Amino acid sequence: MKIRSIDYERLDLQLSEPYTIAYETIDRATNFILKLHTDDGITGYGCAAPDIVITHETAEEVELAINQKIIPALMGQNPFHYARILSELRPEIKSSALSMVDIALFDLMAKKADVPVYELLGGYRHKIATSITIGILPMDKTLRKAQEFIALGFEIIKLKGGLDVEGDIEKIKAIRKKYPKLTLRFDGNQGYDLETALYFIQETEKYKIEILEQPTHTQDESLMGVLNKQTSMPIMADESLKTLGDAFRLTSKGYSDMINIKIMKVGGLLQAQHINSVAKSAQNEVMVGCLDECGLGISAGLHFALSRPNIEFADLDGHLDLIDDPFHDLFVLEKGYLIPNGKIGIGR
Repeated sequence: MKIRSIDYERLDLQLSEPYTIAYETIDRATNFILKLHTDDGITGYGCAAPDIVITHETAEEVELAINQKIIPALMGQNPFHYARILSELRPEIKSSALSMVDIALFDLMAKKADVPVYELLGGYRHKIATSITIGILPMDKTLRKAQEFIALGFEIIKLKGGLDVEGDIEKIKAIRKKYPKLTLRFDGNQGYDLETALYFIQETEKYKIEILEQPTHTQDESLMGVLNKQTSMPIMADESLKTLGDAFRLTSKGYSDMINIKIMKVGGLLQAQHINSVAKSAQNEVMVGCLDECGLGISAGLHFALSRPNIEFADLDGHLDLIDDPFHDLFVLEKGYLIPNGKIGIGR
């Protein structure tokens, strides 16, 4: 099997409702879809979701990388030589562009093997529960959103915060009081200093927050280590973790209890597997997260999450507010659980 032709498309997708986190407000997303066509009639699909803050890429840089680096590197290649192909491309392109190539190669291999990607990777489970996120909103809108999501069958809500610690605490209290059985996660998106983070934990410990995600800034990630040692709340690294080296440093220094692997920020499924192994060896629990990705990118994260026994958590909701997503049918969402559509490869 050899790659005989390559094309791509750019998706400029609007969000049905903008959302706010500690450092920005998002109302749209650009994704790129790579299509690799082989000499035996198989097409592999990959997705890039550039994010200037997380992947340090603009849409223009990804498009330039496709034309100048990716297409020349992939033409005539055997997808099963993916380790060499990805190794050669890694120094040349940034993470979501590399992820796009990686996903397309794994899609081709799974289709050649006549299995879904998650079975090619390990096939540990068939579905996983995902959280759904509430951005930074006033109290009344926060509670209204929680009610809407619970009515849709979601049992896990991730609350964004980091700008107003007193307001964040009050929202945690109000949601827990109204929904005592709800699984609740909180993402500070680097918004707190150490003193504020400790205060937040002190005031919310009894309200059973399952995960406290990246409460302090990446510029001093040792602060997460202080939280980890001085409190019992599980601390998850997100923005601090982009590479295999990051995973080793964070876990070996005791800066994290948990890590958030996002396919787009780490450079694809191959790198995600390596990072997951480091987390497993350090006894860090793992969540598979996402950026603002169409269904194709989310599907890649889902298939990875289904492939490993130590991946217990998912936060794969980045597609839900995208208007006119052409890849919405690669999986189904049932009562908060994501389930692949049963087709081979990535589902398309």
